[in-house]
Amino acid sequence: MTDLSKYRNIGIFAHVDAGKTTTTERILKLTGQIHKTGEVHDGESTTDFMEQEAERGITIQSAAVSCFWNDHRLNVIDTPGHVDFTVEVYRSLKVLDGGIGVFCGSGGVEPQSETNWRYANESEVSRIIFVNKLDRMGADFFNVVDQVKNVLAANPLVMVLPIGREEEFVGVVDLLSRKAYVWDDSGLPENYEIQDVPADMVDEVEQYREELIETAVEQDDDLMEAYMEGEEPSIDDIKRCIRKGTRDLAFFPTFCGSAFKNKGVQLVLDAVVDYLPAPTEVDPQPLTDPETGEPTGEVATVSADEPLRALAFKIMDDRFGALTFIRIYSGVMNKGDTILNSATGKTERIGRMVEMQADERNELTTAQAGDIIAVVGMKNVQTGHTLCDPKHECTLEPMIFPEPVISIAVSPKDKGSTEKMGIAIGKMVAEDPSFQVETDEDSGETILKGMGELHLDIKVDILKRTYGVELEVGQPQVAYRETITQAVEDSYTHKKQSGGSGQFGKIDYRIKPGEPNSGFTFSSTVVGGNVPKEFWPAVEKGFASMMETGVLAGFPTLDVEVELYDGGFHAVDSSAIAFEIAAKGAFRQSMPKAGAQLLEPIMHVDVFSPEDNVGDVIGDLNRRRGMIKDQQAGATGVRIKADVPLSEMFGYIGHLRTITSGRGQFSMEFSHYSACPANVAEEVIAKAKEEKK
Repeated sequence: MTDLSKYRNIGIFAHVDAGKTTTTERILKLTGQIHKTGEVHDGESTTDFMEQEAERGITIQSAAVSCFWNDHRLNVIDTPGHVDFTVEVYRSLKVLDGGIGVFCGSGGVEPQSETNWRYANESEVSRIIFVNKLDRMGADFFNVVDQVKNVLAANPLVMVLPIGREEEFVGVVDLLSRKAYVWDDSGLPENYEIQDVPADMVDEVEQYREELIETAVEQDDDLMEAYMEGEEPSIDDIKRCIRKGTRDLAFFPTFCGSAFKNKGVQLVLDAVVDYLPAPTEVDPQPLTDPETGEPTGEVATVSADEPLRALAFKIMDDRFGALTFIRIYSGVMNKGDTILNSATGKTERIGRMVEMQADERNELTTAQAGDIIAVVGMKNVQTGHTLCDPKHECTLEPMIFPEPVISIAVSPKDKGSTEKMGIAIGKMVAEDPSFQVETDEDSGETILKGMGELHLDIKVDILKRTYGVELEVGQPQVAYRETITQAVEDSYTHKKQSGGSGQFGKIDYRIKPGEPNSGFTFSSTVVGGNVPKEFWPAVEKGFASMMETGVLAGFPTLDVEVELYDGGFHAVDSSAIAFEIAAKGAFRQSMPKAGAQLLEPIMHVDVFSPEDNVGDVIGDLNRRRGMIKDQQAGATGVRIKADVPLSEMFGYIGHLRTITSGRGQFSMEFSHYSACPANVAEEVIAKAKEEKK
């Protein structure tokens, strides 16, 4: 078995364009995994292998890659930075033991890095920081360090200092060893010299080195006492303290360099090995009760001797078939084993297991606790499912995904694509839990729901290119409803006489508004047999069938009570059909008298805004007819909770990003239906009538 202390499962995460993927490329180059480095801006990087990724120069899916450095095995996951794909970051953090937060030397701590940092804090993932792009105009290492303190409320532990600024950036000084690493202009990572600290930096290096040691020895009381008495600890002791502090999230070792120019990446890899935890050093995953979702008190101890417990954290469809990415927490998985999926209760046989190297793959026969691998061709496994030993059923804490906030209607351009679209969408929903699909019963259209406009844009693009389905994409729609506001007492007679037996049914009834969410309720209080009992169900059926299309704009009607209290019948001409028709006529006749009203869906909106923009954000929500419910100030900004009509929320994310310089975020979910203001109702009704024509 392999030595787990030599494993590092790490993720690289940051804001869009801070250079995560380029950093991953450099790590692969340095560890000998690839011989030619691909560049993101040429669309050739190893981990961005989807067409859409190469084209837009952004990472959409997290890609997992294995490589080796100083006898340690690194499983690296490159995650996307774009807000619409945070779900990818979230699910990657779930299965990692440590991370590298990449920040742009000139952009600093950008909004998306804030979100990712917040996710990482929630998942309690240890991190080191890499300040990238120090060769860019306006790059300033110390400025970024200050932002990490102030914006993220985190404690950066400066480990290296940059030599030279902007285009004169040539290398870094390692504070612990007091050595300068200087690269030449060849752009090759291995072309560097170890030199003495430049004379003009000696004082600065000593000052930062002292701060570094002071912070580190706080992790060990004996060392701290000795240090107070003037005894400097050994490098090994300092490293041990930094490792402990990093693991406990007391501070984050901070490095700098330029991944694109191949400067400073080696020291980051050394730091991954020296300071980030091995799988056995992080708190083991808690097991939960499959029925209640509550923790059972047991944990999945990271050891090959335990029963198998693994989590499927990502599903990807590629040219080799469906790949399920799995993090094994405990036990061993062998090719040919039968395992239990505790979410479905079904067993699966493990066919091919592969170790991923971006788009390449190496076949495996066995994998064990601590490994991140992919299994080919699993049938019923979805993201967040637990895979375990059939004799020891268990459930790992499942992942929670945000609800989609935007929907569009799509329909295939030709009949032949309908089935193709169904299969393709099925695969895509399995791959991405934040993407949902439903069929609109009113219009028969397929509704796609996602996390944002870019998210849906890319899904439509994938349908078109990967699966060859051409779509007509409609405008986003709102599902309105109708109801009544007044009680009405009325009478309706259906009479038809035309040779042979006629039709006759007379009903006297009361219609009144029902309790919220009660739907349609029917009761009969007829006495003396004026409407015989056998016809009551027909009356109920007639009213119920009309509830689907309201009298105002044809939307379903909610919360109506109908009481049948009297009527009349004819011994020959009365029939169930006659009473059903009478009820339908009665609905059309009385609903407009009962003060029919349009209802609109109200969304519960949770907005995160930097403090400077709170006024603008609240003003904007008020203009969207929002009701502000609550405000909470946090370390990095303010959360505003409000109830806002769905119809006012289209395009909101773009608007929010504009007023908060890209730093605001929001999530929303359905709350309840409430009455539409008259001016809005008039527009909707006019539009519905127009469409009917």
